[in-house]
Amino acid sequence: MNTSNTLWSIVLAGGEGERVSPLVQSWVGRHRPKQYCAFVGTRSMFQHTLHRAAKLTTPARMVTVVAHGHGNEPWTQLDGIPGIQVLRQPLNRDTAAGIFLPLAYIRARDPEATVVIYPSDHFVYPEDRFLKVVQFAVQTAELPPWPLVLLGVQPDRLELEYGWIQPGPTIHQSTSCHVRGVQAFLEKPDFGQASRAMASGALWNTLILAAKLQMLWRLGWDCFPEMMSLFERLCKAIGGPKEGNVLDAIYRVMPTRNFSSGLLHRVPEQMAVIQLSGVLWSDWGKPE
Repeated sequence: MNTSNTLWSIVLAGGEGERVSPLVQSWVGRHRPKQYCAFVGTRSMFQHTLHRAAKLTTPARMVTVVAHGHGNEPWTQLDGIPGIQVLRQPLNRDTAAGIFLPLAYIRARDPEATVVIYPSDHFVYPEDRFLKVVQFAVQTAELPPWPLVLLGVQPDRLELEYGWIQPGPTIHQSTSCHVRGVQAFLEKPDFGQASRAMASGALWNTLILAAKLQMLWRLGWDCFPEMMSLFERLCKAIGGPKEGNVLDAIYRVMPTRNFSSGLLHRVPEQMAVIQLSGVLWSDWGKPE
């Protein structure tokens, strides 16, 4: 099911799952980030995400980002998918650093890459339908002017903890998928805002993203110049004897920036969204 020989997968596993932490602690008897828990079947959500991504990219073109405090947990769950690069962040510097860190490592090996970014704590079913939409998002991201393509979900309730996307006109389509522009984003709305968003046809933002690495890198410089100068420094050190020291050093002074509010929300004209139709999706963000 491989899409292209320049496609890479990034799996974000650095979160702590704080909203469901009390439930997990009562269930397993200790703190454990939710992505490492098996809520459905025998695989954790992290493992499900890795196996989904491996249907589109080889393990050699997969990178996952974990937190320093996760210990050996990520490595114990990689059985069956050898060759994935695991990047451990020295410190938590929010989601922008968590995304541009793997982009720096991919850029060092494949500057022409297209990437799909997957949060590691999502439930999706059926996977084959989901992956077909991801493939279409990749194809769209590779068309000039190289939009950043998000997957959105039609809401079935007023959800105040999700981000919402207000879609614009259709800009591209296939027999099963419509690509629409993005008019605006709404992050964790109040009840009235969510009601108006739902009535207007807004979608939940899954934060699953397909994009050309070059476009993300350019937008990173536009939105986070002080952060990107640090990652440029890391790019020059990757593969060399000082790589680890440079990684630790840049994270000590890394600014804390949010990828959604700091980049995506600022460039709606660069964005596109595809509705994830015919797929059950949840981020397992609440105990219920």
